[in-house]
Amino acid sequence: MSTTRLTRHVAAPPHRVYAALITPDDLVCWMVPDGMTMTVHHLDARVGGSFRISLTYDAPTDSGKSDAQTDSYHGQFVELIPAERMVQTMEFESDDPSMHGTMTATYTLTPTPDGGTHLVAVHADVPPGIRPEDNEAGWSESLGKLAALVEATTPRKRPR
Repeated sequence: MSTTRLTRHVAAPPHRVYAALITPDDLVCWMVPDGMTMTVHHLDARVGGSFRISLTYDAPTDSGKSDAQTDSYHGQFVELIPAERMVQTMEFESDDPSMHGTMTATYTLTPTPDGGTHLVAVHADVPPGIRPEDNEAGWSESLGKLAALVEATTPRKRPR
């Protein structure tokens, strides 16, 4: 099992970043790698609430973890502190033993003096079937999309 830890400054307030972590319409914009489409089958954003998500490759492939075209996973919300922290566990739906295990994703949001957010994202207990460098690259891409989404939808203060 491996762990990926990334940090990023986001030019949007913590409440906006937090909302993007638990809102299905936002998730399909940022939490999907290029070349894939996300479907949020259900998402109950409360402690103990569950979710199920599928990522489907846009082009034909046999790279999916759940089937040739798709990576599906499910999990639950463990901790939800609005504008501060979100912890969720998740498991891939796969017949491949190297993809089995419960992963934990933790997002910690800290306000910055400029009105933005210091985001720390930790993805722990990543199954051995996922190369750490691939996980880091995917998460980095997703966090870049998260920042772009929330920055684009956050009103800018006008200079005085």
